[in-house]
Amino acid sequence: MTDLPTLREHLDAHGLAAKKSFGQHFLLDLNVTRKIVRLAGPFEGRCVVEVGPGPGGLTRALLESDAGKVVLVEKDPRFIPLLSELDDGSGRLKIVEGDALKVREAELVDGPAHLVSNLPYNVGTPLLIKWLTGPWRPYALTLMFQKEVAERVVAQVGDDAYGRLAVIAQATADARIVMHLPAAAFTPPPKVASAVVHLVPLANPPEPAMLKRLERVTAAAFGQRRKMLRSSLKTLGGGALCEAAGIEPDVRAETVDVAGFLRLAAALEPQAQ
Repeated sequence: MTDLPTLREHLDAHGLAAKKSFGQHFLLDLNVTRKIVRLAGPFEGRCVVEVGPGPGGLTRALLESDAGKVVLVEKDPRFIPLLSELDDGSGRLKIVEGDALKVREAELVDGPAHLVSNLPYNVGTPLLIKWLTGPWRPYALTLMFQKEVAERVVAQVGDDAYGRLAVIAQATADARIVMHLPAAAFTPPPKVASAVVHLVPLANPPEPAMLKRLERVTAAAFGQRRKMLRSSLKTLGGGALCEAAGIEPDVRAETVDVAGFLRLAAALEPQAQ
């Protein structure tokens, strides 16, 4: 990587700039991208998937690491030629042009892999839900979000940020914020700060059918945060559902912990169809 032009020079040479419609904000400081990779590793020769590599700042750090193979998923075709210049011919780098929300990761890699990405801001949350609840399970996920989203992922019951995203994330993984970055670290700088979240999927997560019920319950409960559960869950059973789960019907969603929501999802089973 030492004989490559700087990231800024690389962008200028290709005449590239961030697209607002893609939620692009580039991280051009290789010291920062290397730190993110250190926080995500070690990879011990395993495959790493990166979504939205853009100009390849994180990609360069991944290629310097102990990753066995690096698979890039990039939606913006403008960056494919630039990323291709990072390929040294060893077979370690694979570039896929596509929408990460639509790709099937199991078709891109053999078995599990690590996910390390500076996610486009406009699709970060749906991508996380996809990876935590879908059929393909990574070893670990080290992902950069807007600070507000990162706080929602790790929020605890009673916190202002506690909601549906926290319940689903913590029902499926151990999650913690491992790094904060100011807006000035990016080009162009976004209007908000960012944070990196490291998630390790649980050894025994809820079954897929249970996760679908959990998504239904949390969508209803947090869709009407100010209402008591007996009202917000009315279409799913209301007070009877709460009583079956051992939860007081008069409490609000933000006071129910992850275990409580899993009980609600389990109690929903007879009505799941």
